[in-house]
Amino acid sequence: MPITARYIFTASMDVDPDKEDLFNEVYDQEHVPMLLKVPGVLSVTRLKQAPLTLSIGGEEKAVDTSAEPTYSAVYEIESPDVLTSCEWADAIEQGRWPTEVRPFTRNRRHTLHEIAG
Repeated sequence: MPITARYIFTASMDVDPDKEDLFNEVYDQEHVPMLLKVPGVLSVTRLKQAPLTLSIGGEEKAVDTSAEPTYSAVYEIESPDVLTSCEWADAIEQGRWPTEVRPFTRNRRHTLHEIAG
């Protein structure tokens, strides 16, 4: 699916192995649906890191991604202001996420990209 938004926000993290099932359940069934209700959030796609081998410089190379977070969520948003809105702030503190999941996440990274061109 092509990107239609002007901005892409990513939230990436690892989760304690014993909380992985809960993490995925809450992210899919609670967290994403709540964030999709925030004005200016157009879509959310969840990703899980996969092993990476690529051809570069005429040879295949395995890329060490061990320091990178396992899970990412890619949010298409209308503006960076979405991320500081009251609606966003309320949505990220609802459900089981803040008390039952967030404490068991680590290696968290957040990035914002503007579509070039």
